Amino acid sequence: MKKYNLTDWLPTTRKEVEMRGWDTLDVILFSGDAYVDHPSFGAAVIGRILESQGLKVAIVPQPNWRDDLRDFKKLGKPRLFFGVSAGCMDSMVNKYTANKRLRSEDAYTPDGRHDMRPDYPTIVYSQILKRLYPDVPVVIGGIEASLRRLTHYDYWQDKVSQSILVDSGADLLIYGMGEKPLTDLCKRMEESLVIPHDVLQTAYLCKKDSFVPDERDLWLNSHEECIKNKKKQAENFRYIEEESNKYEAQRIVQETGKVIVVVNPPFPPMTQGELDMSFDLPYTRLPHPKYKDKRIPAYEMIKFSVNLHRGCFGGCAFCTISAHQGKFIVSRSKESIVKEVKTIIEMPDFKGYLSDLGGPSANMYAMHGRDEKMCRRCKRPSCIHPKVCPNLNTDHTALLDIYRTVDALPGIKKSFIGSGVRYDLLLHESKDPSANRSAQEYTKELILNHVSGRLKVAPEHTSDKVLYMMRKPPFEQFERFKKIFDRLNKEHNMRQQIIPYFISSHPGCTAEDMAELAVITKRLDFHLEQVQDFTPTPMTVATESWYTGFHPYTLEPVFSAKSQREKLAQRMFFFWYKPEERKAIINELRRMGRNDLIDKLYQKR
Repeated sequence: MKKYNLTDWLPTTRKEVEMRGWDTLDVILFSGDAYVDHPSFGAAVIGRILESQGLKVAIVPQPNWRDDLRDFKKLGKPRLFFGVSAGCMDSMVNKYTANKRLRSEDAYTPDGRHDMRPDYPTIVYSQILKRLYPDVPVVIGGIEASLRRLTHYDYWQDKVSQSILVDSGADLLIYGMGEKPLTDLCKRMEESLVIPHDVLQTAYLCKKDSFVPDERDLWLNSHEECIKNKKKQAENFRYIEEESNKYEAQRIVQETGKVIVVVNPPFPPMTQGELDMSFDLPYTRLPHPKYKDKRIPAYEMIKFSVNLHRGCFGGCAFCTISAHQGKFIVSRSKESIVKEVKTIIEMPDFKGYLSDLGGPSANMYAMHGRDEKMCRRCKRPSCIHPKVCPNLNTDHTALLDIYRTVDALPGIKKSFIGSGVRYDLLLHESKDPSANRSAQEYTKELILNHVSGRLKVAPEHTSDKVLYMMRKPPFEQFERFKKIFDRLNKEHNMRQQIIPYFISSHPGCTAEDMAELAVITKRLDFHLEQVQDFTPTPMTVATESWYTGFHPYTLEPVFSAKSQREKLAQRMFFFWYKPEERKAIINELRRMGRNDLIDKLYQKR
C-alpha cells in the first residue's frame, strides 16, 4: 500500500496550500459533504479534473455557516471562481424522510452527524460568498442545483420554487455531470476572467431587456404562470425531461420575475476515453486525514466497490438518475476498471471481497442503440418502457467478460453485485439470438457467483396500473425472474434470498392497490423489509404528477395519497404480518368493501 503525504490530497486549509508552495488559488470548492478523495464523491472528481488542467484548487468541506464565517474567509479569493455544491445527494433527501423526519444519520458526514450542513447548502453557501466577495463569480453544481435549475416543486417547503439561480445569487449553474462544462468554462475564463454564457450544459440569469432570443428557443410557461396554474407546471416538465434526454436539445428559456432563466443544451455524452480519464485521476481513494478515526458511512459503503458506467435508460418516474446523468450509457474501458480493482486489492484492509461491480443499474454496461442515428432523433425518456426499444442492444457479453476478468485477478476471492439489477433486460427476447443467450448466461452467472446471500431487485409494486405510472415492467416479469432465481438456488443447493424493494403512496396508487400488494407478497412468502413511502424530489415525472394532480405527458388527472392518514393507510399494508397492524388493516379493508382480501390475508390454516 502506497504511503500518502498530506499534500496527496487537495488542500483544505491555508497551511496545506502553503505546503504546496502556492501563494494564490484559481478555484475554491465548497462542499456540503466531507472530503473523501474518491471517484464516487463529486467534489473530489471536480477538484481532480481542475487540477489536471494545471489549476490550483482547494476544497472547503462542510464549512461552518453559523459562526464568524472563518471557513469562508480562510483561503481568500480565488483567481477564477468559487464552486459550490450541496454534495452527492440533494440535501433535503439526505437529511429528511418522506414524513419530513430527521434521518438516523447523514451518510456523507463524519460519524453520521446531522449538524454539519444546513438545509439547501447550495443557497446558504452561495449567499455567504456573494456577500463576502461580491466581485468573485460563484458557480453552482451537483445534484441539488442540477435538479432545481428551473421552476420546481419543493416538497419540504410545500411550494413551487423558482430556479435555484435566483435564490442563491450564483453567476452560473452547471447541471448534470460536470467534467465537460467545467473544463470548457475554465479554458474560456483563462482568456477573459469573465463568466461566459454560451457554455453547454450551463444555466444563467439574464435581464429581460438584454436577452437575445433565438427562433429555436423552447419557451416554458413562466414561473408566475406555474404558481397560478398547476397544469402549466405539469406541462413544463414534459419539455424539460425530453430536452434532458436528447442528443441535440434546444435551449430552454423561462421568465421568472424580472429575469429570464436560460438553460443551454447539454454536451453530447462523454466518450469512453473521457470517462476513463475522470476515473483514472490520482485519487488517494481515502478520506482526508483530518477525519482520522472517524467513520464516514457513505465511504464505508463504497470503499471496495467499482462503478462501471454512467447513465441509466430506465427512466423510472420517481428517479433522478437520468435527469442528472442522462439516459445514454457511457461505459469505462476494461483496462480502466481492472486498474481500479488492482488498486483496491492493494488496500491494507481489503479481504478479497468486492462489494459491488455496478452502476446506476447493475446490468446496463456497454448497452446502446444499434443504429446511433435513431438515438439522435429519439426523445423517449426511457429506452425500456413501455417496451424495450427494438434498437437497443441488450447484449450482456461485455459485462460477463468484466466479471470473469476481475474474478480471475490474484487477490479477488469474490465480487458481488450490490447495485440494482434490471430483470426486464434479462427476460427480454430480442431478435438477436446471441444477445438473448448472453442474457440467460448473465442471469446464471449473477445468481450463482455474485450474490452476497441476498439479491436486491426493485419491482416497486404489484399493480400493473401503478407500475405503468412508475415506468416499471409488469409484475409478472418479477415473478418469472423469481422462479428462475429459486430454481437455480434449488439446483445448486444454495439458500440465497431475493430482496424486493417496494414503494407506497406513489402517484396513481390507492389503498386498494396496496391491499392487493399485501395479498400477492404474502402468496410469494415475502415479509417485506425494503420499503419506503414515495418522496417527491425535484425534476421527476412522479413529483410533478403528485404535486399538480396531472400527468405531465397526458395532462390527465392523477390521484395521489397526500395526507398523513392516506399515507399511513397505504404503508401499513406492507406489514400485514405484524400483529399490531392487523386490526387497522381489517378495518380499512372493510371500509373499502374488500372482505375477500381479509380472508386471503388472515384465513385460518
